[in-house]
Amino acid sequence: TEPTPASPCVRQCCLDDADECLGCGRTLDEIKAWHGADADGRARILQDAAARRQQRERRATTQR
Repeated sequence: TEPTPASPCVRQCCLDDADECLGCGRTLDEIKAWHGADADGRARILQDAAARRQQRERRATTQR
């Protein structure tokens, strides 16, 4: 079996207006669901959070 993914928390917890963490990219619902999620669920959360972080970085780059 594959190991359960570790939490992506980077201890920079701050939620934006959409309840997305500016540190790890997870939504508030994903943060609350993390401990109860199985390996597949955690992998989906990690993938979605990474996509949100990339989108946020692209928006920040185009606003400069």
